[in-house]
Amino acid sequence: MFTLNVDDDLKLALVEPSFAPKYLEIVTAQREHLSKWLAWPVHAESEAFFLSFIKKSLHDYADGKSMVCAMIFRGELVGNISFNTINHDIKMAEIGYWLSENHQGNGIVSRAVSKLIDFAFSEMGLEKVQISAAVDNQPSRNVCERLGMQLEGLITNSENLNGRIVDHAIYGLLKKVDTNK
Repeated sequence: MFTLNVDDDLKLALVEPSFAPKYLEIVTAQREHLSKWLAWPVHAESEAFFLSFIKKSLHDYADGKSMVCAMIFRGELVGNISFNTINHDIKMAEIGYWLSENHQGNGIVSRAVSKLIDFAFSEMGLEKVQISAAVDNQPSRNVCERLGMQLEGLITNSENLNGRIVDHAIYGLLKKVDTNK
């Protein structure tokens, strides 16, 4: 299984079918919280939902289109982080994530995103990473700003979140080129 060690407490593990029951447990307990900024939790009613998601994610990973990982904090699956899309033609990936409510405030997402950014630039040969967050999703926007990402613009009417139309703030970070070579 592919894993990225972030630090002593946190690792990212490529999704696998054994994660489906834990994903269902988290979403069942926190559906309302997660649905505030994600469209899919209202549809996640069974392990089969997550098994289908994991199967598709693994196919897309094999095809180089995405990379979906569980965030494992102190041995417990607590959320998900991914390159939702990887565009090799323009050397860019878009990062997405969600974290269980009771694990927020521990820097988990910031550390995980930072690790994926490093991986994108150093191991995958990408030159840009991007994050799209609902304009009012201040915690996600704070992650982007804390990591030095630049606000590139706003897209109005970008997503239907369970009947609520939201605008997105688009953040980007370019790989720093060493001009001393």
